[in-house]
Amino acid sequence: MVLLDDHRRHVDMNGAYLQLLGYSRGSLIGRSIHVVRPPGTAWSRREWEAALRQRQLTGTADFVCADGRLLMAEFAGHPEVVTGQQLVLFVGLRVSRPGRLSVTGVDEQAQSESLSARERDVIELVASGLEGPEIARELEIAHNTVRTHVRNAMKKLRARSRAHMVAIFLGDGLFRR
Repeated sequence: MVLLDDHRRHVDMNGAYLQLLGYSRGSLIGRSIHVVRPPGTAWSRREWEAALRQRQLTGTADFVCADGRLLMAEFAGHPEVVTGQQLVLFVGLRVSRPGRLSVTGVDEQAQSESLSARERDVIELVASGLEGPEIARELEIAHNTVRTHVRNAMKKLRARSRAHMVAIFLGDGLFRR
């Protein structure tokens, strides 16, 4: 997952993003997404501004790793104004070498409407960056109960990972916080 501002600068990212691309957090924070994209592959300014007006973004993008390898990622994104600043959370759904990714999009049969209210609460807190023990404290439930809700939500959404679960949830426009 990576969080960009409206100027396409890295605001924050998770460890999976850093490990996948091979960069350090310090080398990316505040720098444009262009440092990890092959030349000529980024959206034009007009395309980016149009994307910021959407509720959700999906697609594929090529990335250049620190060691020069190229990767292709299928992503889902969610633009949001937070504390007066336009931000976009991008979640990688699948990653492969260029040309090897079968793009099918987010599973259209995902049953987000079948999520319980508590599962939705847990997913929102996962999307907000909280970890299991923090979610348990916030919702005043046991950590094992949080794990159960995550597992059940992932099954209902047919998600392959927590990041994929959040991307589906964001893509369905269900995030309320």
